[in-house]
Amino acid sequence: MRAQILRYTMLVVASVVVLLPLVTVLLTSLKTPEEMAGGDTLALPHHWLNFRNYVTAFSAGNMLTGFLNTGIILVVSVFGTVLAGTLAAYALDRFHFRFKRVVVGAFLVATLVPGVTTQVATFRVVDALGLFDSRWAPILLYMGTDIVAIYIFLQFMRGIPVSLDEAARLDGASAFKIYRSVILPLLRPAIATVVIIKGIFVYNDFYIPFLYMPSEGLGTISTSLFRFKGPFGAHWETISAGAVLVIAPTLILFLLLQRFIYNGFTSGATK
Repeated sequence: MRAQILRYTMLVVASVVVLLPLVTVLLTSLKTPEEMAGGDTLALPHHWLNFRNYVTAFSAGNMLTGFLNTGIILVVSVFGTVLAGTLAAYALDRFHFRFKRVVVGAFLVATLVPGVTTQVATFRVVDALGLFDSRWAPILLYMGTDIVAIYIFLQFMRGIPVSLDEAARLDGASAFKIYRSVILPLLRPAIATVVIIKGIFVYNDFYIPFLYMPSEGLGTISTSLFRFKGPFGAHWETISAGAVLVIAPTLILFLLLQRFIYNGFTSGATK
């Protein structure tokens, strides 16, 4: 009985810790400047249908452009990550070549190196390629730095019997045909997991778009919200409305597709 009470108490505490900031931001976004001047952060708004702050945040924050740029970068980056990750995992798991262990070890070392330590060199390379202040800079960085996706695909790949490859090869299928017709369909749970995790990361990332796309016309949804610090630095009701606009898509997507994330991780761990 005590264990059950403790369990539910911890769940309630954890829920309050997670939900209280979100509820506070939502309540603040519905308040007027006069209500905010009152100083009671957790007070309920007088008018629950006050969407004036959302209109101001959407227009003044240029969020339509931010959503468009974020959508383009997200779709191309996620597609490239899945394509490169599945091909790399297929080559590492199904083919035997010289220095294979060295390549796998290099991937492992790359995951251990803090990304901030290589930012100067990365910035110089991006600038030398003429990609600075363009959408291609974050796209290539998101595609080329996701070693975790390769390991997720490798875990699933090792659970696919090699006999399926051999049967397809006896029917005259090439290596690419086996990858496209046999491996990819069986990797759908892993692909769903990577798409959701990578999509949420790209959508929420602030550092890379802020550093490599400084122009206002190339802003993403995260950098659009950052620009509120200027003209709306003291208007927390407008900033909160912008934060709700940014949070809502990922929150809805996660609630709808969370089972794919959990199933993908548990399946990959047991294969």
